[in-house]
Amino acid sequence: MFRRRSDDAAASATVLEKQDETQARHPEAKKGRATPKRNEAEANRRTRVTVPKDRKEAARQARDRMRSEREKQRQALMDGDERHLPARDKGPVRKFARDYVDARWSLAEFFLPAAVVILVLSIIKVTQLQVLSTLLFLLFFVFVILDFVRLGLGLRKQLAERFPNENTRGAVAYGIMRTLQMRRLRLPKPQVRRGEKP
Repeated sequence: MFRRRSDDAAASATVLEKQDETQARHPEAKKGRATPKRNEAEANRRTRVTVPKDRKEAARQARDRMRSEREKQRQALMDGDERHLPARDKGPVRKFARDYVDARWSLAEFFLPAAVVILVLSIIKVTQLQVLSTLLFLLFFVFVILDFVRLGLGLRKQLAERFPNENTRGAVAYGIMRTLQMRRLRLPKPQVRRGEKP
C-alpha cells in the first residue's frame, strides 16, 4: 500500500512471469532452476525497472522512444518491412490488396492531375472551355466510379479465393483508397511491377 509505484510494477511483472512459467509446465514437474535467495531476487527486481526519478527525464525518454518508433515506421513504409508497418497496413490480406492494386493500371490514380487540368480549364473565361471542362469532369468521374466497381469486385473475388478463413473486412476499401494515390506517392511503396501477378 505504501510502496513506491516502481516497486509495484516490478512485483507485478515478476508475478506475471511466474504465472506464465507455471502455466507452461506440468504442475508436478520441477522448474529446472534453483530458487533465488531473497536478497538476490530483490536486487534483480530493483535493477530490472529503471524508471527515471524526475519527470523531465521520463518525458525525454518517452519522446526518444516515440521518435525511434516513428522512424522505424517511416523506414518500413519505404521498404515494405512487415514488422514495423502501422497497424492499418499489417498482415497478408492488406499486403495482397496493395499488390493487387499496384499491379494494375487504374483511372483513379490520374484523378488528381486530371482534376487540376479541368480546374484550370474552368477558370479560363471562355464559355466553350468552361462547358467542356464540366463535361470532361463528369465523364471522368463516371469512368473512375466504374473503375472502382471493376477493381473492387475483382479484389473481393481474389481475397475470397486466397484467404477463405481470414478476416478480409476493410481490405477492398483499403485497396480502392490506394488507387486514388499516384503510384510513386503510395505508402507503403509498391513491391510489384505493373502487369505482375501478386
